[in-house]
Amino acid sequence: MTIDQFNFAGKKAIVRVDFNVPLDENGKITDDTRIRGAMPTLKKILNDGGSLIIMSHMGKPKKNPDMKFSLGQIVDAVSEQLGVKVQFAPDCMKADDAVAALKPGEALLLENLRFYAEEEGKPRGEFATDEEKAAAKAAMKAPQKEFAKHLASYADCYVNDAFGTAHRKHASTAIIADYFDADHKMLGYLMEKEVKAVDNVLSNIKRPFTAIMGGSKVSTKIGIIENLMDKVDNLILCGGMTYTFAKAQGGKVGQSICEDDKLDLALDIIAKAKAKGVNLILGTDCVAADSFSNDAKTQIVPANDIPDGWEGLDAGPETRKAFAAAIEGAKTILWNGPAGVFEFDNFTAGSRAIAEAIAKATANGAFSLIGGGDSVACINKFGMADKVSYISTGGGALLEAIEGKVLPGIAAIKG
Repeated sequence: MTIDQFNFAGKKAIVRVDFNVPLDENGKITDDTRIRGAMPTLKKILNDGGSLIIMSHMGKPKKNPDMKFSLGQIVDAVSEQLGVKVQFAPDCMKADDAVAALKPGEALLLENLRFYAEEEGKPRGEFATDEEKAAAKAAMKAPQKEFAKHLASYADCYVNDAFGTAHRKHASTAIIADYFDADHKMLGYLMEKEVKAVDNVLSNIKRPFTAIMGGSKVSTKIGIIENLMDKVDNLILCGGMTYTFAKAQGGKVGQSICEDDKLDLALDIIAKAKAKGVNLILGTDCVAADSFSNDAKTQIVPANDIPDGWEGLDAGPETRKAFAAAIEGAKTILWNGPAGVFEFDNFTAGSRAIAEAIAKATANGAFSLIGGGDSVACINKFGMADKVSYISTGGGALLEAIEGKVLPGIAAIKG
């Protein structure tokens, strides 16, 4: 069943969204991309004459309740976007009366699902041994099912529109779907768009295909790097992982971030790229700083010859040119992870060069997919969100989908 085929008139719909939005110290939303992303699905349900139960997680609370992660902080923002006053249930498991009173055209937001450990199915607390932890996790299976069943009891149909958590087998993203038949569970518009965008990159590759992987650690990206080796023509590896590669090849990296236990892995990636004929592009120079701060003293140095006491915080000018050349000629582009510490204004040049090259290639007909929190934050910071083909709301989910993994949140609906 697709959301377009379904008529929500007179039905109660429970929708899993990803409203895990960043808040400042006063509880104000600093980026509402995820809330805006869910609006077409939520509005379709209300416009059909359905009533709406919205559920989401926020952050990683370790107790119930932990008010700094309360979804109560975003009720007004959601109401404003939705155009109806959204009611709030201060406990997601005690919302039966509020749900029963919901009329067509009305909306209710449930409190943070993760206030209950059952949502993730992970026990909380310290464990003396791995065996103890495994036993505690096994004991969560039945309570997690009961938790999902209770959420399902609120509604006639279930919509999953939370791509950002589609890679998690949580109560609200996968298990709840078991309590609805095939005609009463569906993906929301945002999920459909995300699945199509990933499909576009992987099944409909127009060449050359350039992937840009940034971030501080090789270890967190190894699965996707290896998967991309069979698909891309150019692979740019940037950000903090630059220095692990530089050191692996005998370079000096000063105080730069470096995974000393992953040097063999870095050499293995270089060898694999060569064997597969992939053009692997690594930083040759960098902007080095004498401290980790925006106001640090800087100098441009070779990425494999950084003086003691200095650390690489951004891509250097020669590196930026090499990146731009591989991007501007591409017809398919995937970007995940910045080229430097873009949060500091003085170290944005590498990431900005990537964003500008992607915008140029997109204007020339390339399909560009940006995903992962930091890349999205980058593209928004530079005011270039409208110059790329698609911005994904999912970080981990996008990477796992591109790795070729089956996402539980999608499998639960599509089978």
